[in-house]
Amino acid sequence: MPQLQSITPLIPTGAQTLAHSILFFTEELGFSLLWQTDSMAGIRRDQIDFMLVENNNREWADNASFSIGVCELDSLYIEYKNTTARLGPLEMKFWGRREFHMVLPSGVCLQFYEK
Repeated sequence: MPQLQSITPLIPTGAQTLAHSILFFTEELGFSLLWQTDSMAGIRRDQIDFMLVENNNREWADNASFSIGVCELDSLYIEYKNTTARLGPLEMKFWGRREFHMVLPSGVCLQFYEK
């Protein structure tokens, strides 16, 4: 029987160029560049893969949001405190999940939660 095993979201670059997005993810968020074309790139950190897509549709970027389960949430929060992204507070949400969110320079929102 078929089994779904992973997902690789497309992350729009928003107003940024692909080169700027790659630099942000690799230098500020600790991702590695796997491959790159003129308009796309594959990146990975640990078990998380994304495809960056050069696309200046700000509406797509502003409405894109991804939740990422992590170990050592407190350490990740400290690591990401000095990025150029807008970082929300690390807190327990009313739905019972301890998390923080980060709005990237592109407008995309990432939520990180303790898994």
